[in-house]
Amino acid sequence: MNGVSPTLRVCALYPDLMNIYADRGNLLMLERRCRWRGIAFELSGPGVGDELTGEEADLYYIGGGQDRDQALCAEDLAGPKRAPMHAAVDRGAIVLAVCGGYQLLGHEYQLGEQTLPGAGLIDIRTVRGDGKRLIGNVAIETDLPGVGPHTLAGFENHGGRTHLGPAATPLGRVLRGHGNNGVDGYEGVISGSVIGTYLHGPLLPKNTWFADWLIATALGSRPGSATPTPITLEPLDDQLEDLAHLDACKAAGL
Repeated sequence: MNGVSPTLRVCALYPDLMNIYADRGNLLMLERRCRWRGIAFELSGPGVGDELTGEEADLYYIGGGQDRDQALCAEDLAGPKRAPMHAAVDRGAIVLAVCGGYQLLGHEYQLGEQTLPGAGLIDIRTVRGDGKRLIGNVAIETDLPGVGPHTLAGFENHGGRTHLGPAATPLGRVLRGHGNNGVDGYEGVISGSVIGTYLHGPLLPKNTWFADWLIATALGSRPGSATPTPITLEPLDDQLEDLAHLDACKAAGL
């Protein structure tokens, strides 16, 4: 890390409501990979009604939740927390949202006669599909800044069909599985420092390269950084982690 010992500040929004897809595993993965490198780790977890400033973290995380809990969070995220979240993104903070959290980052989520408001951070709209839920192991090919082509593997289980607008870029191309809507061949979204995906199960323990990319990019983009680019992380012995990634890819049919 070029002699730098920073602190990764993570804000996990709605940890008591949006946490049904092994989301704590993602947070634990970030904490452990920081600790193993001597990087300090701070975690906050504001819920519905709690104050958010947009300055408290380098990385904001939102997991998945049930419809009722998702509706409660949607009103809060699109209401009092909307401006702080936009301020965080404007200063370069990373936002990672998985499944239900991903659906809340766009313009709206239509569930039949009910429409949940979105935070407006990305150009997407989600509609609850009339057909079967999109379920199964999934693998996608990504090309993130600074790391080039990589495979992300995980599990998807969603009734919503997400459609990207012209201002949104897919996180990756579907190799196996359904992706955003089961039709266009794309999965997730990346828009500036905002990333949304349906991959869970959990995501980061199956894809440690992605966890490291998030850590390095979040620390490099923090306020006051002269060069908001990913820092260099010390390599770790990832033999077991690499096997977990291979198993996830094989489960998806690669």
